[in-house]
Amino acid sequence: MYSEDSVYIGKSQKQENLLLKLANRHGLIAGATGTGKTVSLQILAEGFAADGVPVFCADVKGDLSGLAVKGVEQDFLIERATKIGFDGYEMNKFPVVFWDLFGAKGHPIRTTISDMGPLLLSRLLNLNETQEGVINVAFRVADDLGLLLLDLKDLKAILVHIGQHAKQLTLEYGNVSRTSIGSIQRRLLTLENQGGGNFFGEPALDIQDFFKTNSKGEGYINILAADKLMQSPQLYATFLLWLLSELFEELPEVGDPDKPKLVFFFDEAHLLFEDAPKALIQKIEQVVKLIRSKGVAVFFVTQNPADVPDDVLAQLSNRVQHALRAYTPREQKAVRAAAETFRNNPDFDVYDAIMELGVGEALVSTLDEHGVPSVVQRTLIRPPSSRIGPIDDNERRNIIENSHVYGKYEDLIDRESAYEIFTGRAEAKVAAEQAALEAELAIKQAAVLAKAEAKAEKDAAKAAKLAEKAALAAVKAEAQEKKANRGFFDDLLGGATGSKRQGYGETVAKSVLRSVSTRLAGALVRGILGGIKKGF
Repeated sequence: MYSEDSVYIGKSQKQENLLLKLANRHGLIAGATGTGKTVSLQILAEGFAADGVPVFCADVKGDLSGLAVKGVEQDFLIERATKIGFDGYEMNKFPVVFWDLFGAKGHPIRTTISDMGPLLLSRLLNLNETQEGVINVAFRVADDLGLLLLDLKDLKAILVHIGQHAKQLTLEYGNVSRTSIGSIQRRLLTLENQGGGNFFGEPALDIQDFFKTNSKGEGYINILAADKLMQSPQLYATFLLWLLSELFEELPEVGDPDKPKLVFFFDEAHLLFEDAPKALIQKIEQVVKLIRSKGVAVFFVTQNPADVPDDVLAQLSNRVQHALRAYTPREQKAVRAAAETFRNNPDFDVYDAIMELGVGEALVSTLDEHGVPSVVQRTLIRPPSSRIGPIDDNERRNIIENSHVYGKYEDLIDRESAYEIFTGRAEAKVAAEQAALEAELAIKQAAVLAKAEAKAEKDAAKAAKLAEKAALAAVKAEAQEKKANRGFFDDLLGGATGSKRQGYGETVAKSVLRSVSTRLAGALVRGILGGIKKGF
């Protein structure tokens, strides 16, 4: 039942096929939880891959990983294949490449802050208009300074820079509030704590790796592990929108090819549009409208068509509508709106049919050869050939390690960018300040030493004077002693006597006094000079 020009979907009164040459008119898979949306996505991915068309899809619950291994023959699958006349139905596997923003369940996917751009980055951080203005200033300042913005460290560094130079930047770039910068930094911290920092860096994703076929000519099915990513819906939606934007900007115009170059399945599509600012909605609409000319088909997968804005919904020509439940007036209104998007079939009431559909059954309408939507048909979806449900960790690891891109993205590269440059400047500034402090300290120490030396020299001069005075006193004392001795000997020899001559006892006392004075003066000089020497 596989065809080179169409994808087999299932059977109503006839075979329901999606023409490859009109697949880039986009599509929608909708339905309540548990009605078979994931299996419809799976069989479409199988069909595109078998026809050599690469596929990208997000695996929210892990079930799509089963595309990588052969299915297990089960009675209900064989029964469905027989019932719809699926000739040649057999179990099969398809070439799969696993990707993961966190690098745990697939090859890491990264982009740079610059490639993300201020608009999508503001969406990711859920910034208000003022804060978005600050992000635009940050990007512009980085461009003017020739700085690369590759990862979150770079973005935080440029925000610190413009905060420090806000007054100087205001005249050229407009007012930059430190309060806004603080708010953005807190949001970046939250994003980093959620693991969003893994998404920014190098090596950045080369989208050409999505456009590969294997040796059999089958298109690779690129599966993004999104179970953990769904816990950060803002990051999930922003990433998928970024990927669409990258495809739109980098792919050449091809018009209407015989088959798409890539089919992009956007699961949980409502997350893209919830609380999205008007500018972002306009960006989505623009990409969806124009990316078809690049040969890319986009299929939105969601619970209710009402989750998708009308301008986008109008671009989705190929539709698979599973059951919806309507228990409230609001739900009934949504079902009626979904029914009205189909080309009516006179054989049944579309509104009632949507609520009556069983699991694995859907209303299908695709474009015919003339590009006109076919009459809606109540269709039994064909069974998948690959495994229904997830593969185990060992199987996943084996597929990852044997992938054609294994080793290309695993190792993070952290080259010089804004953060490293600002950090280098800061370190140089700190080093210069430290050197200045050390120089100032050395100068102070030299001044203290010079002062000490000056004091020492002053003390030495004073000691020298004291020593000189002591020496003179000693000389004088010696002279007096000699004079006294002459008097003593004169008396001893019977020289002149009288009241003016000193007695022997007096002479001896004065001699002793002079001797003591001389020794005290010498000790004083030695003490002063010794103290000076010790100080030096």
